[in-house]
Amino acid sequence: MQQRTYSYQAGDTIFVRGQNNKGKVFYLHKGALELTPDCESIYQISADSPLSHLPINSGKIIGATALAKTDVEIIEISAELINLWTEQSKADATQLELIDIDLPKQVEDNGFFTDFSRIYRENKLTLPSLPAVALKLKQAMEFEIDIREAAKIIQIDPPIATKLIQVANSPLYSPISPVTNCQEAVTRLGLNATRQLVMGIGLKQMFRCQNKHLLNVMQSLWKNSLYISSLSFILAQESGKVNPEDALLAGLISDIGIIPLLHFAEQHPEHYKNRSELDEAIPVLRAPVGKLVLHTLGFSEELAQIPHHAEDWYYDSGDKLTLTDIVILAKLHSYIGIEHDKKLPYINSIPAYTKLNNGKLTPDFSLHILHKAQQRIDAAMQILS
Repeated sequence: MQQRTYSYQAGDTIFVRGQNNKGKVFYLHKGALELTPDCESIYQISADSPLSHLPINSGKIIGATALAKTDVEIIEISAELINLWTEQSKADATQLELIDIDLPKQVEDNGFFTDFSRIYRENKLTLPSLPAVALKLKQAMEFEIDIREAAKIIQIDPPIATKLIQVANSPLYSPISPVTNCQEAVTRLGLNATRQLVMGIGLKQMFRCQNKHLLNVMQSLWKNSLYISSLSFILAQESGKVNPEDALLAGLISDIGIIPLLHFAEQHPEHYKNRSELDEAIPVLRAPVGKLVLHTLGFSEELAQIPHHAEDWYYDSGDKLTLTDIVILAKLHSYIGIEHDKKLPYINSIPAYTKLNNGKLTPDFSLHILHKAQQRIDAAMQILS
């Protein structure tokens, strides 16, 4: 394992945007830097700021030109160590059991966490289910079916069929003429897009509960999931490398692990003492529970990994842009402008950044591209809302 420290004088150019990074990760140890990504924004970072604890760059391509504003020291961590962390992350993601994980101090004595974990380990957890039509279509498409057969299955559930027709007529698909029935909608959308959209539409029924206070939490979760799903759809469209409907579904299920937590709190009020215990348990539990839910529902392994990596900003999925990269970028953008963003990395410092449009996604993306795409984001949100 290698770690190196490099010293630079004020005015030195440390690295240049677009330069091959060969999997290394850089941290600012001393001094101050000015970073210039491929956009109008230039920002500075100093070693005494909270963001200095995050990498300056971690992708395979340098995301911003770095100029030393003072004498600086940069720490470089070898690709060997990064690969080890990545492999460990993948190994952790395959574990469905809440065993031998490092617990934050705030949940060590958390009664909700303890009780939920016990039910989880005893395999007594009540998990949400999809509508029958979504499951039937998913199963049918494992075999050779045509558009007419798919339409017949969808028509079993008139609300889903109606919503699918609305989707096919939405601005997302630039319709020249309106479709008026389910078969025409499936023809316009295609079989794979239809399946993903039906799954997404069906997921809404999971976001329900009777408890008034928890219902507010559930509705907020649904609204946030819609936004992440819509951002994922637009990012996939912009990239041209990932199927937008796949991204729509991936974004929607990124926080699905929170649903069983809220259902547990509703069904077992004796274990739900106060809101703070639930809030403390969610960040620890949502990824493993989300993976369990998706496995139980029969989602693909790629989608089942989404909850685990959705906020793993420095996760590197490989050379090609993946669904996981899209959701990571969507999640990061969803936090911009709120208090949470003070703890976030700069977008040009994460591995997913350089894979989207050859690194042309910039820190101004949320303010420029997403602003221009607001109509499409609204239309995407209308699909599922």
